[in-house]
Amino acid sequence: MAGYVVTVAQQKGGSGKTTLAANLATGFLRQGRTVAVVDTDPQGSLGRWFMTRLEAGEGEPDMEFSTSSAWGITYETRKLASSHDVVIVDTPPKADSDLRPALRCADLVVVPVSMSHVDLWATEGVLDLARREGKEALIVLNRARANTRLGAEVTQKAAELMARIAVTQIANRVIYAEALGRGRGAAEGAKSPARDEVDALTAEVAELLSSG
Repeated sequence: MAGYVVTVAQQKGGSGKTTLAANLATGFLRQGRTVAVVDTDPQGSLGRWFMTRLEAGEGEPDMEFSTSSAWGITYETRKLASSHDVVIVDTPPKADSDLRPALRCADLVVVPVSMSHVDLWATEGVLDLARREGKEALIVLNRARANTRLGAEVTQKAAELMARIAVTQIANRVIYAEALGRGRGAAEGAKSPARDEVDALTAEVAELLSSG
């Protein structure tokens, strides 16, 4: 049975796509799944994270890594999904025809939205493309700040987009950036609120994939 493909997409740069992709990848590893990650962003941040992880580790890598052009992503994900439980695709910050192949091959599109109205405005284009491809999208509120007016406003406006919103929010924690710089995931360490967030979000994504 082929594995699932999760595409992480957002039109606006700086929304935390790569951080979310890396943490979902390590979250699925923590579930005992076999994982592959694919970087389609020319900036190559996910590839840099993977190489840092590889250099810091010992022995064989614990996940597969690949790069792909926008138009080669269907072949690449099909190949990787034949031998892995989950394939995570990181995309460049755009919402146009170049993004469509990565959405088309996805079983689920995960859309990170930072706590800003600008991020929220940029989300509409990605959601529209996902709908055109007949793909379910999951909005993940990222860098969330609890008990703030802005957080409440963004959450309310996100609900008005008529898309599924993850119950789990990823808080604005330094550990996410620190872990990424070491080639790690925030859940790969001592018990912490960040580990709980990553595990909970991964469980949500896994449930959506299995029920789709």
